[in-house]
Amino acid sequence: MPYVNIQITQGATREQKAQLVKDVTDSLVRVLGKKPENTHIVIQEIAEEDWGFSGLLTDDWKKQQAKESNGA
Repeated sequence: MPYVNIQITQGATREQKAQLVKDVTDSLVRVLGKKPENTHIVIQEIAEEDWGFSGLLTDDWKKQQAKESNGA
């Protein structure tokens, strides 16, 4: 019984999450021969202020990247 936990920052649409579930399920069926009815997928959306990346909180990192792209 496959259990897949996908963690992403907030902002994905319901349609995008549905596509993730379908694609991951299809991959497990194709690659490992798993049954879709036994496959569980959990999507956890995490606020950018609760996710760290490159030594910064993700929201701060994105702000820094935006400043760098604008030449600031």
